[in-house]
Amino acid sequence: MIIDAHQHFWKLRRGDYPWPNETVVDIFRDFEPADLAPLLAAAGVDRTVLVQATDTVAETEFLLQIANDVAWVAGVVGWVDLGAPDAIQVIDRLHQQPALKGLRPMLQNIEDTDWVLRDTVAPALSHMADLGLCFDALIQPRHLKAIEQVASLHPTLPIVIDHIAKPKMGGAQTPGAEWLQGMRRLAELPNVRCKLSGLITEIGPTWAMTDLAPFAAHVLNGFGPDKTLFGSDWPVVNLAGTYTGWRDTVDTLLTTFSSTDRAKIMGGNAQAFYGL
Repeated sequence: MIIDAHQHFWKLRRGDYPWPNETVVDIFRDFEPADLAPLLAAAGVDRTVLVQATDTVAETEFLLQIANDVAWVAGVVGWVDLGAPDAIQVIDRLHQQPALKGLRPMLQNIEDTDWVLRDTVAPALSHMADLGLCFDALIQPRHLKAIEQVASLHPTLPIVIDHIAKPKMGGAQTPGAEWLQGMRRLAELPNVRCKLSGLITEIGPTWAMTDLAPFAAHVLNGFGPDKTLFGSDWPVVNLAGTYTGWRDTVDTLLTTFSSTDRAKIMGGNAQAFYGL
């Protein structure tokens, strides 16, 4: 079974999306299950994990309803203000929906790099671990040390790094020391995984395989076939390519892996991590 571990839907008239906006005209419209279904069929993808796109509980409730209505949406990664006084109560309410598999604070948008280490956030992280909810880390290289600390402080909290932590990529850009070392340290921690997603959008439509190769190789060598997950980041991927194009690119990146290991990366690991 092939599982896309990272895709989005949004309905702009709901009114709580500061992004996408006019700066990304190609994806500044509604994207719903009917838009993705034919792409999944063409790419041979069986199930997906639907991930939040804005920082409201209302959007998470919207996504959970989609998961209830669409059989191939296997789970939802939602949003809760983990530092709010009522965070645990909100988590408990959302967790009544079986489709909720994880939460994703939008750390890349928070100025304080160490926000996730605040004392006010720790109880919610512990509660997530107790409930078996996963933590999606939407981060940049500046957050790698903080996520390492979170993983060590909450060793039973399953964590996955989205979009390989968004290092600077493209052209003559080579992997930086901060990213290389930070990702290597995270890969050594038993509760941390990484999504092979979002790479081409960090570069743009002029991307080439040579731009991706050293970054993908570092992730695949570090996290290995047991801790790497395939994700499309659709429809954001449309800014630099296509759904099937990215699916084919991942196949190329995994050419040297055995069929057993490819099956883990393309679906088995997502199924195990999110408890699908």
